[in-house]
Amino acid sequence: MVINHLKKNAFYAQSGGVTAVINASAAGVIDACRRNRSRIGRLYAGRDGIIGALTEDLIDTGKETAAAVKALRHTPSGAFGSCRYKLKGLDENRAEYERLVEVFRAHGIGYFFYNGGGDSADTCLKVSQLSESLGYPIQAIHIPKTVDNDLPVTDTCPGFGSVAKYVAVSIREAGFDVASMAKTSTKVFVLEVMGRHAGWIAAAGGLAAEADGEAPQIILFPEIVFDEKKFLARVDRTVKKHGYCAIVVSEGVRDADGRFLADQGTRDAFGHAQLGGVAPVIAGLVKRELGYKYHWAVADYLQRAARHIASKTDVEQAFAVGKAAVDFALKGMNSVMVTIDRKSDKPYRWKVGHVPLAKVANHEKFMPRNYITRDGFHITDACRTYLQPLIQGEDYPPYRNGLPQYVRLKNVAVAKKLPAFALKR
Repeated sequence: MVINHLKKNAFYAQSGGVTAVINASAAGVIDACRRNRSRIGRLYAGRDGIIGALTEDLIDTGKETAAAVKALRHTPSGAFGSCRYKLKGLDENRAEYERLVEVFRAHGIGYFFYNGGGDSADTCLKVSQLSESLGYPIQAIHIPKTVDNDLPVTDTCPGFGSVAKYVAVSIREAGFDVASMAKTSTKVFVLEVMGRHAGWIAAAGGLAAEADGEAPQIILFPEIVFDEKKFLARVDRTVKKHGYCAIVVSEGVRDADGRFLADQGTRDAFGHAQLGGVAPVIAGLVKRELGYKYHWAVADYLQRAARHIASKTDVEQAFAVGKAAVDFALKGMNSVMVTIDRKSDKPYRWKVGHVPLAKVANHEKFMPRNYITRDGFHITDACRTYLQPLIQGEDYPPYRNGLPQYVRLKNVAVAKKLPAFALKR
């Protein structure tokens, strides 16, 4: 049943680190809203994420052509702008939540679609709760997005499959390069990937190793305490056996005291430790203790921006969760996150579902121990079974003059109706 049959406007925003497919979710939302014009009025987007709602900096998505919306499906980054801005708890800063409700009320917004990770799920939940108490109920639907793949309940997170594909392809190609030069040159290559607390991205690199000795021979996970002696012994043994060693390391690897190997001692906007690069730390250790010539690389933004090699499965799922968010809202659902539910591994089958936000907000999903080999340096067959379907298929963007062609939206601003609001940093 629909909560209210009156036509309400909708608001969509992108949050946190963007991905190769978050715009596909945006396209799903926009497309679904346009198909339901009889029940949804205008769809606004927040410029630079939730900040756009707080500052009443809204974008009228109705000004975009159908061709531009369609092109979002193959365009990386956040088309409306994202942000790392975490709203504090209701007791600490109730004024921000009241401001959101005030802006939504002023613009007739009754649907709130927030596309992000764990922190945005928490914001979505709080907005839903407070709006009810303030007498202006808002249906808040969380659309999952995170390359880290660490949201609970959902089988996978849109954005992860494409990063996983990029990392697996990259370490395979780099492995061929190092192997060909190892006799007289580089013997150890280290690729650093994202993953602060969960090693899903690092694990994806393991898909490239389909036979003994293939890169990567070593994977370092945040879930496994880094043991320097065991690591160095494994590197030395690998080089002597195969002539070279390729390593994938997650940025969040920790020592026995729980400290990040790459902790700079600073914090980002969400209060997380600012990591300074674990690849050079690992490479330097190898050089100092074993004397092997090395090279290292940090995938950084490249891994999450690589739309040219996106997973087709990931693109399809990203679009589907955006569309489903609108469908669920029109069915009267509130304070839920859209999920991807796996039905089978071989053949891979999935469908969209939903889960109460209370079961998602402030929870993380880590690598199961049975996905990591007993020695802690690689993935198991169970992990491979889970990961393999997520990188399947190619969905290339259109090319012109040898380069992929992406869309830049007009992002026409909506006239403001309220006094200015000062953000609290």
